[in-house]
Amino acid sequence: MSDPVASNSSSLCKSMKNSPNTLIAYVKYFGSIEDNVVSAEMSSIDSKGMTLLYKLPGVHSSQSLWVPFDPRLSKYDEVKPRLLTMKEKALEGLGMLTTPQLTTFRFPTKALMTPIIFLAYFYFLAPPPPGTTFFSIPAATMDTIFIPSRMFGSFTGIGFAARTLATFLTVVHTAEGLYTLSLCRRYVKSAVVTAAYVGCTLLFGVHIWKDLKARVQEKRVEAVAKFE
Repeated sequence: MSDPVASNSSSLCKSMKNSPNTLIAYVKYFGSIEDNVVSAEMSSIDSKGMTLLYKLPGVHSSQSLWVPFDPRLSKYDEVKPRLLTMKEKALEGLGMLTTPQLTTFRFPTKALMTPIIFLAYFYFLAPPPPGTTFFSIPAATMDTIFIPSRMFGSFTGIGFAARTLATFLTVVHTAEGLYTLSLCRRYVKSAVVTAAYVGCTLLFGVHIWKDLKARVQEKRVEAVAKFE
C-alpha cells in the first residue's frame, strides 16, 4: 500500500518554501538547535515524518534533521492540521508566540442551559416535603407537581436536602469562578471584561470558562497562521 503523504511530497515541499521562518522554527525546536539557523527547507515528507535541511552560520553544507510524526499520519488530509499543531508547539516552545489578549466578553448560548439544568437538579434531587406550600400555590397543587420527582427519588434512592444541593452547587461554581479569574489574569486585559467573565461563571458555570479558553485558542491559531 502506497504512502498517502509521500506521494504528494514534492508539492508539499514546494508549498513550504513560502514559510521559511516556520521551517526554521521546526529545526530549532524539534532539533533542539540553540545556534542561529540561517535557512531551512523541507526535502521530503511522508506519513511517518519529515526531513528538513538547514544551514548554520559559517557552515557551507546543509545538515539534515528528521522530525517524526507522533502519531503517524493516516491520510493526506491530516498533513496541514498536524503541521499547524507542530508549528504552534514550536513557536510557543521558542517563546515566539505572544500570549493572546481578549478585550471583549462573549456569552456562549450553551450557558443558557444552566438555569434549566439547575431547576432539573432541584426538581428531581431535592423536592420539597409533602404538604409544602409555595407563595400562593396550595399544598395539594405542589404535591401534584412534584409527584414525578418523588417517584424518581423512590425508584433511585437518590435525594438531597435543598440546602445541601445548593451548597454543593455554590462550592462548584465558586471554584469555577476562581479558575476563570486565573484565566482572565493571563488572557484578558480589561477589568470590566474580567468581572463579566467571573460573574457569569458564578451564575452559569462551565460553559463560560470553556468558551473563554476556546476564544484564546482561536486567537492562538490565528497568530500561528499569520507567522510565516
